[in-house]
Amino acid sequence: MRIRAAAIPLACLLACAWAGAAEGSARDEEATRLLTIRDPRISESSGLAASRRHPGVLYTHNDSGGAPQIFAIGPDGRTLATLTLAGAGARDWEGMAIGKDEQGRPALFVADIGDNHGGIWPHVTVYRIPEPSELRSQTLRATAFRFRYADGPRNAETFMINPRTNRIYIASKQLSGGLYEAPARLRTDGYNILRKVGRAPLLATDGAFAPDGRSLVIRTYSSARIYSFDENAEEKIKPLRSIRLPRQEQGESITYTPDGRALLAGSEGVAQPIWRVPLPERVRPDPTPAPTESGRRESQRREPDDRNVGVVLAVGIALAVGYGILRRRS
Repeated sequence: MRIRAAAIPLACLLACAWAGAAEGSARDEEATRLLTIRDPRISESSGLAASRRHPGVLYTHNDSGGAPQIFAIGPDGRTLATLTLAGAGARDWEGMAIGKDEQGRPALFVADIGDNHGGIWPHVTVYRIPEPSELRSQTLRATAFRFRYADGPRNAETFMINPRTNRIYIASKQLSGGLYEAPARLRTDGYNILRKVGRAPLLATDGAFAPDGRSLVIRTYSSARIYSFDENAEEKIKPLRSIRLPRQEQGESITYTPDGRALLAGSEGVAQPIWRVPLPERVRPDPTPAPTESGRRESQRREPDDRNVGVVLAVGIALAVGYGILRRRS
């Protein structure tokens, strides 16, 4: 969202006050410039997602008033492909994430969830397109999902998808923001109801789930905070640690690197850098995704067998050693 210059100091002041109150700002390692966006068409980068299908590729989109397009950015900052969403509008795009479709195939989701007037739109929309296996400029038919908040319309810029469940979460951008959860299964007819399941920081501008789905990050204009995530809890997120972000023109996007070891932070404006912000060890996600319920059951079934094999080997070695000693003595 492009905000008036006079509003930026107040927004930053409030965001910095929130960050200063947070304990233990991360200063373990310095942020580094990953790349600079070179495409002049990308002037209001408002969402960011790291491709799992194409290593080194980032997806981004403009904020509002432009064409419904997603840009695939290469490691050198150049645009590799422009994906146009057929059947989609671009009223106020504010975030994006990578998820899956009903068949489990990789998909890109972009969220038209901004409401600069604080709650005048009766519903908001999320669009989904398949993530192409070949990166080339093309037009893709979008699937639209309409949403309503259970407690009334509100402005939001933070859009996230839990990779473990493929479930959508949105954080509102109020002075007392909230985290909202979408239904487990989305419908394309009628409305999907968003229900509040936690509190979010004031002036949240973007967020993302960690690759293992057990934690997430929500950023403001000047800082970010890592939260633990428990889908079975009444209050689903709990703050873990504040993360200092580099100074940016208007910081509005954030995501995790595919390995979960760092955050990537972007800003609105032409030729803006994407910063890589290393995460402290204790808030990094698991190196490999946690197993599903069926995977856990299968692992539990195998564990006794694995232990038995180890016992048999140990007994066999002991018997062989004992036999050798007895032979030498005889």
